[in-house]
Amino acid sequence: MIKITVDNREIETREGENLLQICLDNGIYIPNLCYIKGQKRPPASCRLCFVEIEGEDRPLPSCTINVQPDMVVKTNTPSVRQLQRTALRLLLSTHHIDCRHCPANKKCELQRLAKRLNVGLKSKDLDRHLKELEIDETHPYLNYYPNRCVLCGKCVYICKINYDKPILTFAKRGLDTVITFYSEENASSQPCEECLACVKVCPVAAITLKNAVPASPEKE
Repeated sequence: MIKITVDNREIETREGENLLQICLDNGIYIPNLCYIKGQKRPPASCRLCFVEIEGEDRPLPSCTINVQPDMVVKTNTPSVRQLQRTALRLLLSTHHIDCRHCPANKKCELQRLAKRLNVGLKSKDLDRHLKELEIDETHPYLNYYPNRCVLCGKCVYICKINYDKPILTFAKRGLDTVITFYSEENASSQPCEECLACVKVCPVAAITLKNAVPASPEKE
């Protein structure tokens, strides 16, 4: 066992453990969207889990760091918060904010992040970059909402580890990037209707079961 220091708090852990996971396990919240416990190579795609580590010249994504003896970590510095708020605003600029009619309302990770980081969900300073396609209904059991999707990749990862021939992947580039289904034929051969792992792991209800009951209108 080794000891590290996080926000002036000493934590005992095993060398080589994932820094983000160690912090979360010890009640130290670090904003994150794309991380899944147990990933061998976390993608660090959401750019939210930055921390400062003594000896490093810039903040680093904690999901990519393996703990070392006597490591000193800070999770709540001005530079860290600035990076996190910038990353969140970029995500919100491509997100259709319609919380009242979204099944993830009140349990949405974007809502949680916005509250934690003190970022308005509907900031007037944000330029919006929404995709033309509102809903992809090509899958026999699932609907995909590109303008809800934060491209965390959790659905792609969970589908890949569950099945030899996953049906979800990334398509296109830049602001046009979406999650797509390989083919309707391949989707029909998978137990998607019973599995629903991608639906459960999605932090923003970008993937839903067809004919799911919509959220009841309520105040955001």
